[in-house]
Amino acid sequence: MKNRILVVEDDAAIRDAVLLNLQFADYDAVAFDDGRKAADALEDDHAFDLALLDIMLPGMDGFELFGIMERFGIPVIYMTAKTDSASEIKGLRDGAEDYIVKPFDPLTLMVRIEKVLKRVGKWNAVYRVKDIVVNTETHTVTKGGESIELQPLEFDVLVALLRHKNMTVSRERLLNEVWGFDYLGETRMVDVKISALRKKLDLEDAIRSIHKLGYRLEDR
Repeated sequence: MKNRILVVEDDAAIRDAVLLNLQFADYDAVAFDDGRKAADALEDDHAFDLALLDIMLPGMDGFELFGIMERFGIPVIYMTAKTDSASEIKGLRDGAEDYIVKPFDPLTLMVRIEKVLKRVGKWNAVYRVKDIVVNTETHTVTKGGESIELQPLEFDVLVALLRHKNMTVSRERLLNEVWGFDYLGETRMVDVKISALRKKLDLEDAIRSIHKLGYRLEDR
């Protein structure tokens, strides 16, 4: 079952971009452009694992809306153009899980969403692409129902690509996420693991090399 995310953002361009990235990352998302509309809708449907709230909203601002999220047990990440420390402190003191300032890197937002979902115990640990199922809790991979053995680093690279499915991920980012920031080896180690994943999981067409940028795991 996919994690379900509520997005309340009145800037259409930002809202559409966030929804697109959530879709690519395999989340179910519902969006509103007005705080009051979101509050009213929550009375009938509040089955959300996380809410992404703008602060400056028509109808009802994000700080007011937070109280309703709290009533329904929905954790909150604020995403806002307000850069003053007072707003950030208020948001976090009120109980928000995180606070991200616009403009932000979509991949950074996806990572923060995952971290919050894990922290509050709502993370869906299962990823799917084609006929492949990856369970990050049991550390298992199946293809067409049959178990596939991956080396630990191969598994971690696959999960990193799945976390950012349909988005281009640089070799440097893969190195940081899998090998760690203190890794001093060569970036070609990423290429070696990608090659192994393509062969073992028949993902030659799905894992695309993006010239001078990195890799993208596509699942249309």
